[in-house]
Amino acid sequence: MAEQQPFYLLLGNLMNPDNNVRKQSEEAYDSISGQMKITFLLQAIRDSSAAEEVRQMAAVLLRRLLSSSFDEVYPGVPPDLQTAIKTELLVGIQSEASPSLRKKVCDVAAELARNLIDDDGNNQWPEVLKFLFESVNSQNLGLRESALHIFWYFPGIFGNQQQHYLEVIKRMLVQCMQDQENPPIRTLAAKATASFVLSNESNAALLRNFSDLLPLILQAVNESCYQGDDSVLKSLVEIADMVPRYLRPHLEATLQLSLKLCADTSLTDMQRQLALEVIVTLSETAAAMLRKHTAIVAQSIPQMLAMMVDMEEDEEWTLVDELEDDDFDSNAVAGESALDRMACGLGGKIVLPVIKQHIMQMLQNPDWKYRHAGLMALSAIGEGCHQQMEAILSEIVNFVLLFCQDPHPRVRYAACNAIGQMATDFAPTFQKKFHNKVISALLQTMEDYANPRVQAHAAAALINFTEDCPKVLLLPYLDDLVQHLHVVMVNKLQELIQKGTKLVLEQVVTSVASVADTVEEKFVPYYDLFMPSLKHVVENAVQKELRLLRGKTIECISLIGLAVGKEKFMPDASAVMQLLLKTQTDFNDLEDDDPQISYMISAWARMCKILGKEFEQYLPVVMGPLMKTASIKPEVALLDTQDMESVCRDDGWEFVNLGDQQSFGIKTAGLEEKATACQMLVCYAKELKEGFVEYTEQVVRLMVPLLKFYFHDGVRMAAAEAMPFLLECAQVRGPDYLTQMWHFMCDALIKAIGTEPDSDVLSEVMHSFAKCVELMGDGCLNREHFDELAGILKGKLEEHFKNQELRQVKRQDEDYDEQVEETLQDENENDVYILTKVSDILHAVFCSYKEKVLPWFEQLLPLIVNLICPQRPWADRQWGLCIFDDMVEHCSPSSFKYAEYFLRPMLQSVCDSSPEVRQAAAYGVGVMAQCGGENYRPFCAEAISLLVGVIQAADSKAKGNINATENCISAMGKVMKYQPECVNIAEVLPHWLSWLPLKEDKEEAEHTFNFLCDLMESNNSIALGPDNANLPKIFLIIADGVINESIKRGEGCGQRLANVIRQVQVSGGLWTQCVSTLNETQQKAIQDLLNTA
Repeated sequence: MAEQQPFYLLLGNLMNPDNNVRKQSEEAYDSISGQMKITFLLQAIRDSSAAEEVRQMAAVLLRRLLSSSFDEVYPGVPPDLQTAIKTELLVGIQSEASPSLRKKVCDVAAELARNLIDDDGNNQWPEVLKFLFESVNSQNLGLRESALHIFWYFPGIFGNQQQHYLEVIKRMLVQCMQDQENPPIRTLAAKATASFVLSNESNAALLRNFSDLLPLILQAVNESCYQGDDSVLKSLVEIADMVPRYLRPHLEATLQLSLKLCADTSLTDMQRQLALEVIVTLSETAAAMLRKHTAIVAQSIPQMLAMMVDMEEDEEWTLVDELEDDDFDSNAVAGESALDRMACGLGGKIVLPVIKQHIMQMLQNPDWKYRHAGLMALSAIGEGCHQQMEAILSEIVNFVLLFCQDPHPRVRYAACNAIGQMATDFAPTFQKKFHNKVISALLQTMEDYANPRVQAHAAAALINFTEDCPKVLLLPYLDDLVQHLHVVMVNKLQELIQKGTKLVLEQVVTSVASVADTVEEKFVPYYDLFMPSLKHVVENAVQKELRLLRGKTIECISLIGLAVGKEKFMPDASAVMQLLLKTQTDFNDLEDDDPQISYMISAWARMCKILGKEFEQYLPVVMGPLMKTASIKPEVALLDTQDMESVCRDDGWEFVNLGDQQSFGIKTAGLEEKATACQMLVCYAKELKEGFVEYTEQVVRLMVPLLKFYFHDGVRMAAAEAMPFLLECAQVRGPDYLTQMWHFMCDALIKAIGTEPDSDVLSEVMHSFAKCVELMGDGCLNREHFDELAGILKGKLEEHFKNQELRQVKRQDEDYDEQVEETLQDENENDVYILTKVSDILHAVFCSYKEKVLPWFEQLLPLIVNLICPQRPWADRQWGLCIFDDMVEHCSPSSFKYAEYFLRPMLQSVCDSSPEVRQAAAYGVGVMAQCGGENYRPFCAEAISLLVGVIQAADSKAKGNINATENCISAMGKVMKYQPECVNIAEVLPHWLSWLPLKEDKEEAEHTFNFLCDLMESNNSIALGPDNANLPKIFLIIADGVINESIKRGEGCGQRLANVIRQVQVSGGLWTQCVSTLNETQQKAIQDLLNTA
């Protein structure tokens, strides 16, 4: 006992409010060995003479120790002590009088049981199962509660015996949920049942077997809510999220109960919001299932709207200068969020018809709160009801604009909010249709000087509008827009000096930046109007409360500089750089969450784009803080459910449920800044190329590990994107340095292709890898790399086929409807995009390794052949053919060895109903002729009539068909040029000339012009025609080629064509004849070509 007393003191000090005392105690506790901790903690729990809070603390610490360090601590405990621990815990539960302490000892026992299930599912603590069965049937209420609590905490406690005991488990839970005398037992049993269902989410048979327990859970949800306990309701939300299909047999009852609780104003706000959360979560996780219950949806939407009206009158609201985050617990915010999510989940076909009438009525209500809620509801549903709202957008916009004149400032604010949101959701249609009305309404609202918060929100809506507004639409309003913004800005600068208010100024500065960004060089006349004031703000707004204003002003200056260009900005560039440098030198003093940091980082990157090579001198100053921000390490923690309750989500923590009562937590502060910094490093590498070489090594060392930074997609995206640019920077140091760098990144890139969970990031990783391989060329991959790459690509292709099968299965599902089909189409597009990246990688490998790589490719061949089977979707066939096109182009003549697999499908695909497939097949015929050699000659001959058929089809020049047609025309040219034996040139060439020029496919156009040069330079009589009769037509082709930018002036082909024209120029009469057939634009194009070549 002597040793135990100091330990009790230590446990007490761990709860001490004094930080220093607590920190010292934590260090002392951490220094005790694991086995000693177990002994001391168990003694403390069992010592009834110790203070209860000390005993409770001991139980919490023992549970945490078993949860986080079981494998390090427990196996080293002698077997007799292990047995004693198990016995002590079970005895403790039976003898403990204090309910809260008994509960915590149950947690320890459950945690120990969880860790004593071996890899084969054997429970190495059979006594705990015996204890459960005995306790649940006991007359002692405390023991029955304990058994249910342990089962709730660890529902997998039966391990591989679960199936054997399944009916017993079910009977035990039913019996407890039907215990009429003891409400706490009913509640606990319902929670335990929910926990068991959640832990068996993938066991369809078990879920069916337990579906008849759901009515009892719902009963417990209802009862417990009215006893002030929302824990069972939270369990129901979890089921809706993780196992929605469990609810299907009693979905109507589940929804009705949720609706009833949500509507009951005698319950707490949190309970009502949780009840609504059940319905909203189902609209996301089981949308098709919920769409069949339209009546419930129709009843739940008014509940959300009613919550949105639940607001307080606040006299100070309109003058608030420091915007706090909305009250996330409020009914108004919860209702709006629910509406947004439900619209996105169920789609506009269901939601819009229900909500439209309600919103119209609310907007005519004399009470401002209803009008405000109606407008906020319109903002919330735009994303989810996009298609349906677009059809009636004029009606909606005209109605919303009326409320910019509403007598109540908060309604005017909501009108600005709706305009801003629609400007984003419906861009650019919104801007094209309503620019006139919207700009004037927002400028008028920005003059509401009596209500700064409304002014600021009008400016914010203007930002949304201009961000996505086509330049040409904004230019007619530019003068008016700029003058308005300038007047407000001058006024607000005065206010800042006199009163210290800044909210409107922050938004106006960003509005100016957004306008400049959109109109680009057209902002030059207004540059001098704004730049002095903006520089003044950056120089003088140094107080802590002005950090955001200063950051936004820095952003505005850099965006204006980028818009007006180097020449106009240059006189100010030096002064601006000095201002930025001054801020930069204070950078180390900035707090990690200072909003200036991300604005500064982005501004530097814009300055880099403006100044180009001249920016290199600033890199030594910029790179330190940038690398520091890009290197931020987030705070993470593995917590169990008990500990999560003590960590406040408002502290910036986010959690992911890992199951088994465990959650992974991450503190999100600094993550966005880290992602921005990584993106800026990409920008420097891309813009400065060899000028960035001094930093490539440290950036590569930072970025390569970030390919596994799973806390933020944007960071991984930037890390992947950076790789090829960094290699380009490093080229200047020579091949050895470049190879070393490539070796450092290659393994990580290949592994990332195999493990990346997000499809957008994955496509970037694959794209970057392909670019790197092309850049490094032959020899960049060793045997291990090739083996790993083959396995990964095989996996991606197999997954592609499997996903298609799964989508077919979903089409047979009882809940399948057209919205599900839309989702499946989106999934398909994602899959096809990854397929394009597989094609990119194979292209890079073929380009770099030529025919040497064909034996390696054979292991992928069956899967690629499968892609081009006639029954596969067109996108599969398109990309399968593209892969074979690349093989023919880069690996011939050896590619002919595999001709049996792709030649027939390729020729048949020239006439395919899908233009994308036709294009890939026609390109294939072209490369057969150009690169394939004599083996392909018979097939080129066979393709001629097929190509002509496509070109001469009635709709061959239609928008959807033109690219395929142009590839056919180009392929014809390549056959005539490279395989002339295959074709009757005298017959075909005049037709071919009549099909020129190509206007859409610039790459293939170049091939056709090069062949045209060959014909002209060799004075080909068929091409020139009798007495040069075809020359005017050829001039016309060349002129149109210049106009369409298909001819690169000053380069090889452009030079050759110019020479052809000059030869005609010297023979006066012929020149006049050719030029006279051209219109003014075409004549200018010919002259331009001569001037630049």
